[in-house]
Amino acid sequence: MSVTFELPESIEQNLRRELGNLNQAAKEAALVELYRQEKLTQYELSLALGLDRFETETILKKHNVTEDLPTNEQYNAALARLRAMTQT
Repeated sequence: MSVTFELPESIEQNLRRELGNLNQAAKEAALVELYRQEKLTQYELSLALGLDRFETETILKKHNVTEDLPTNEQYNAALARLRAMTQT
């Protein structure tokens, strides 16, 4: 599958100077955004980028995508469940 879009020439030139392979940078950015929106799994992202799991994690960190950590409420609920299990 191929996706294309037009940029003003001056912007394209600046981005190519800064990013090098603009096509790869655009592909990576689009796929990471789809992962962020939960349209792709991490496995699908890895396949689409042609990377292994560790390389994909590096790309996600580069784009400031991190796992959602539990909230205090979720943590406290899990702790309460564990305590209840150990008291019986």
